[in-house]
Amino acid sequence: MIELTASADAEGQRLDKYVRKALKGVPLSHVYKMFRTRKVKVNGVRGRPEQLLAAADRIEIWGDESKLLAEPAPGATRVRGSGGPKLEVLLEDEDLLVVNKPAGLAAHPGTGISGATLVELVRDYLKVPTRLPSGEFKPSPAHRLDRETSGIILVAKTRRAMVTLGQLFESKAELKKQYLALAKGKMPQATGLFDQPLSEHEQSGRSKEIRGVNMQPALTRWKVLGSMKEATLLQVLIETGRTHQIRRHLQAAGHPVAGDPRYGDFNFNRTARTRWGLRRMFLHAWKLELPHPVTGETLRLEAPLPKELLEALGALNLPPPGPPPAVESGRRGK
Repeated sequence: MIELTASADAEGQRLDKYVRKALKGVPLSHVYKMFRTRKVKVNGVRGRPEQLLAAADRIEIWGDESKLLAEPAPGATRVRGSGGPKLEVLLEDEDLLVVNKPAGLAAHPGTGISGATLVELVRDYLKVPTRLPSGEFKPSPAHRLDRETSGIILVAKTRRAMVTLGQLFESKAELKKQYLALAKGKMPQATGLFDQPLSEHEQSGRSKEIRGVNMQPALTRWKVLGSMKEATLLQVLIETGRTHQIRRHLQAAGHPVAGDPRYGDFNFNRTARTRWGLRRMFLHAWKLELPHPVTGETLRLEAPLPKELLEALGALNLPPPGPPPAVESGRRGK
């Protein structure tokens, strides 16, 4: 039998999530079978998957401890020391870490992902132990960027920050997210709005059969920062958060993002690579304004353009955006 005590940090967490974290090597189906067969108890009473924990709750998990606590099969290799990608920290305080993610770095481990991921680099940087007491929160990115997109990502260092950030990114009411994108050709005007619904990206085949393709509202505002005949540098503000929203809207408008391997134009991408030295997608999460998840103080964050994107702009004779202002809140990164 395994005996655990819920910490203050675990308060409010669902029991099934707490147990799943404790039994990392146990298949999900077996975890829920343990609930059905009354092998999980809280304070001596049968535990329910959906019940919320309180600090100091005593959790008992009945079974062979050596098997239940066996390490799961190894996944992606964690990169420590001087090798591998570096973490560029823009801001850090007790609850929040803000980083400038490089292109090509996946945010989380997953199918087809090899090498280091952002979540692993963050935990290495913060020196998070490989094994924490069950139910303890592990610092994690609070939102996602496409693997080939660079720029700002917020990492929650505490559970209270993660909960609030999740609510902020879901409601989007208090978020201002701006990107820089290099688009094919010359835009027809200086500013514009794409108000075009997009199909749900992860809708299942069964769902499509029953109710057809689910179209979701999507709003993307753009402003020209510099242009030439072959390409335009855009400042893009998204008011909704659909998957690949900027890339899909620009493709639909006939101005796909330079270097985009999925929605881009093959000949344009080849020109960008051979003439301007662009070997990645030119999409960068540039600015983010939001209330601090704990203090409520307004954060105005900016991630400088990576060197390879500045070099591409130089080859195009397009001026880069102005230098980033000082971060207005929190302690600067180490």
